[in-house]
Amino acid sequence: MRWLRISVPTAVRWLVLSLVLLTGLALTRRLLAADPQPYTVALQPTGNTALDSALKDSSSLISLQKSAPVAGFALTGRARQDETRFQTALRSFGYYKATVSTTIGGHDLNDPALPAIVDAAPAKPALAIAITFALGPRFKLGSVTISTPVPPDIPPLLDLKPGQPAMAADVLAARGRLEKALLADGYPLAKVPEPVAILHLDQNLLDVDFQPVAGPKATIGPITLNGSKGVNTSFIRRRLLLQQGEPFNPQTIEKARQDLMATGVFSGVRAVPAPALDSGGQLPIAIDLTERPQHSVDVGAGYSTDLGVNFNAGWHDRNLFGNAEQLNLTAAEQLGGDAVTRPGYAVGAQFLKPDFMMRDQTLELDLNAIDQSLQAYNQKALLQKIAFNRQLTPQWTASAGLTGEQESIYQENATRGYSLVGLPVSLKYDSTTSLLDPTNGIRASLSVTPSESLGTTDSTFFVTQVSGSTYIDVFSNGRSILALRGIVGQISGAGVFGLPPDQRFYAGGSATVRGYRYQTLGPQFRDGIPIGGTAISAGTVEWRQRILDNYGVVGFIDDGQVSSNGIPFASQFHAGAGIGARYYTSIGPIRLDFAVPVNKLPGGDAFEVYIGIGQAF
Repeated sequence: MRWLRISVPTAVRWLVLSLVLLTGLALTRRLLAADPQPYTVALQPTGNTALDSALKDSSSLISLQKSAPVAGFALTGRARQDETRFQTALRSFGYYKATVSTTIGGHDLNDPALPAIVDAAPAKPALAIAITFALGPRFKLGSVTISTPVPPDIPPLLDLKPGQPAMAADVLAARGRLEKALLADGYPLAKVPEPVAILHLDQNLLDVDFQPVAGPKATIGPITLNGSKGVNTSFIRRRLLLQQGEPFNPQTIEKARQDLMATGVFSGVRAVPAPALDSGGQLPIAIDLTERPQHSVDVGAGYSTDLGVNFNAGWHDRNLFGNAEQLNLTAAEQLGGDAVTRPGYAVGAQFLKPDFMMRDQTLELDLNAIDQSLQAYNQKALLQKIAFNRQLTPQWTASAGLTGEQESIYQENATRGYSLVGLPVSLKYDSTTSLLDPTNGIRASLSVTPSESLGTTDSTFFVTQVSGSTYIDVFSNGRSILALRGIVGQISGAGVFGLPPDQRFYAGGSATVRGYRYQTLGPQFRDGIPIGGTAISAGTVEWRQRILDNYGVVGFIDDGQVSSNGIPFASQFHAGAGIGARYYTSIGPIRLDFAVPVNKLPGGDAFEVYIGIGQAF
């Protein structure tokens, strides 16, 4: 046998070389591993859409996948935390025997070698994380009890029945209803802790026991006002729908808070009950008020091809004498437009006195000056109005007043002067929740105005008009709205030429039939100048579709007619059709509408364009 002789220095060199090679291989493998580690997540559907959504929302693997990437070892820790979160979500839906199985790169989460495998995994391909669920039986509610004393009207309000799925959301909602009912019954210190839940694993049942602490029944105690500076305390006290000594009720307190907000002088109103009863057994209430700036200025502009550009501005005092009186000064200028023969203006002043003589009754005083030159007539007028506006309910408002008007009107080469006195009476209904962009509800109004005209032609006449609009949220998501509008009006007691031109009915324009110039529908003189009429009827069907977050489109058809010395619906109807675009802002949608006449008038425009803020109606 022959021995291979290797000198000592040679052996040392071989050993060092081997160590270098082994170290290089280890470093190469480590350098190829990804840090952070890309991964994908797949959750097995359970067949329950709500549960699938809850599982997805509870997963940090999904929520932190892009915002907080981690290396391999930390990834396994994140997956273990998710299994705990998944179990919580499953139990909240009544699956108390459910199990969760997680694999990373095909290896079970409990594999002892998994951390090293994941830590050494390359960046490509991304590690696949798969999570499956074995739901098991769904637990149901067993007994549902209230083991502490409560008034007899309280237990039925739980609305939990044995046999229904043991959903955590249902149990917590019942807890909220229980506490709300106790507060409404006059127990201001009532507390309902989390219910005691007892699992019966052998029966797949969950017993629930509520243990509310009602505390003493109490009435409202002293009411303090904090933060009132410019608004008189005496006005707030008179206005406040809350009195010391009345039974405690959160709904009453909230109604009083909202009513103070409705005065328009506060940007914030908070009603804060004391944490304990006073020595007399009553609960003090603190009303914290934040006043709005007393003055405000607004400016605006609109455009339409028939009326041209409209610039308007306003200055407002919200609290003139300390009792929420309003003074509104406005000015507007009309430039250009097919239906405008020269620039015009309107300036006005309005004073509003709330709670005049009685609660929810407002005194309104108006003074306006107008100079406008329209295709139908030129008008210079001074208008006065005094009215009492009464809020009957949150939806119903009634108004009655006295109007006066002195005017000079030029029409058909003749200038005539008129003095008018009117007694307008109206009733309005509004169940919508937005002034500029209603998505549901109804608006309707009925007005009757007996008038006496003195001047070129003396006459007594009655103007009656009914209008309404409704908004249907087709898919109950606030994005697809069917809007309908209708207007019917008639003047009795005088023929069309017995009326001042500005008192007659006209149609055409954004308020009635888009696609036609303002006031051009209806009877005309031989030279094509609109005469106006004694009856009007018009209607609109409009579809409003919101797309993306801030954009929308509309399609609409308007139809209307004006009758001379006739009744509504008696003359030829004219229709306009169009499309529009909307851009939704925090103050309301910006509107752009394009409309064409279906049956074009001789000498009329081929289309009309309207730009403004807020929906068309």
